[in-house]
Amino acid sequence: MRLELRGITKRFGSFTANDRISLTVEPGQIHSLLGENGAGKSTLMNVLFGLLHAEEGEILIDGEPVRFHDSGEAVRRGIGMVHQHFMLVPVFTVAENVVLGFEPTKSLNRIDYRHATDEIRRVSREFNLEVDPDALVENLPVGLQQRVEILKALSHDAELLILDEPTAVLTPQEIDALMAIMRSLAAAGKSILFITHKLKEVKAVADVITIIRHGQVVGTAAPSATESELASMMVGRDVELTVAKEPITPGAAVLELRDLVVRDDRGLTAVNGVSLDVHEGEILALAGVQGNGQTELVEAIAGMRPIESGTVTLNGRDITNRSPREILDAGLGHIPEDRQRDGLVMALSVADNLVLNTPRRAPFARRGTRNLVAVQANAERLIADFDIRAESPREPVSSLSGGNQQKVIVARELSRPLQVLVASQPTRGLDVGSIEYVHRQMVEHRNQGHATLVVSSELDEVLALGDRIAVMYAGRISGIVDPSASRETIGLLMAGSSEEDTRVVA
Repeated sequence: MRLELRGITKRFGSFTANDRISLTVEPGQIHSLLGENGAGKSTLMNVLFGLLHAEEGEILIDGEPVRFHDSGEAVRRGIGMVHQHFMLVPVFTVAENVVLGFEPTKSLNRIDYRHATDEIRRVSREFNLEVDPDALVENLPVGLQQRVEILKALSHDAELLILDEPTAVLTPQEIDALMAIMRSLAAAGKSILFITHKLKEVKAVADVITIIRHGQVVGTAAPSATESELASMMVGRDVELTVAKEPITPGAAVLELRDLVVRDDRGLTAVNGVSLDVHEGEILALAGVQGNGQTELVEAIAGMRPIESGTVTLNGRDITNRSPREILDAGLGHIPEDRQRDGLVMALSVADNLVLNTPRRAPFARRGTRNLVAVQANAERLIADFDIRAESPREPVSSLSGGNQQKVIVARELSRPLQVLVASQPTRGLDVGSIEYVHRQMVEHRNQGHATLVVSSELDEVLALGDRIAVMYAGRISGIVDPSASRETIGLLMAGSSEEDTRVVA
């Protein structure tokens, strides 16, 4: 399929999300659309898929102008879309999800699931998308759930596949598998629109790169372009892709974890005897493949999950199983893994979210009455200091891009006195400009002599930020190494090898 977008313009009131965007995707081509969060990438794809309608411009498929009134029409013309947030029914099987809305029937209008299962197995084999058709989606890891989304599109005879931020929730291993699948699809003649803000992935898999900024195409590039060149085009300025961090001598231990045991939502042991110290003036980076107990560990430290045994001490004060409010008041700052679920109240304004930790304290409240002037002034100051791109402090935080939502949380946590900052996946889903900003703020916090625990599944981030690197595997600490350690050494620890094993290999 050959796709052309010509002069696509989409407005929301006075705001222009897409401004005369044009691009072409050839058959068998992986065409990457690269841009910051909020640049207009997803809006453009929703226009193409019939979920939104453009005010200007046209869409051509194989030279023929088309206009989709809904996504069903787009699917029937051979366009499939894998959304960043999967559109699956967790309690349905893989087969039931794949045929949902397009159920094959036999006599008496009964759904022919045997035929559906056979078709899923055929497509799975053809494109290296192995997945059990009878498995419940809720029991599948995220990487396999994404395969189900791709299978849905291919089962509906998609010739053009739109992948919207497909790696945002994947592990490094799952990302590698997805890249292989994309190359296989392109080799079979499928066209792919790959929407992302991750430079390494673009360079690894794209044939052509179109960069958009503030809703406009600002240029095209070949994958041979450097990461710095691509980043500059995305952001409109030079971007530091490395973290500038001066050597520092750590002080006393601030946060002390001793023999922590924590269970997950199923009642299984997720954290099994973890002991760690985080010192003044250091960033301790906790690495590991997602799902090895990091989430439960952070939730236990922050008072969001009960600790079965062991202790958490903050500046000599036992905060084990204290309430989140008591722990925050003791001086712990928390950047949660899921910013929308645990870090923000999406219906509230930017200003209100910036005082969620201190809504009843002076100067934001007096004698039980909110001081709206102080709340507004605080928001205006933090919006300026932390470069939060919001039209107004009164704007709902739900209307901000993911990067700016994260900046709201970072601003809130770092603008109050802290003993230690615990940041879980602090740059997940962020563009390169926002990542640079968040990293700079965390390093500045460290340079002021504060303690920081960063939990990340991004190995580049761990190596860039950590003064020491602890690795977690199967609920335990498999080793603690210096950031000068090789990627191979850290990778072995992430796979469950001990420090002694890695020394033997070295």
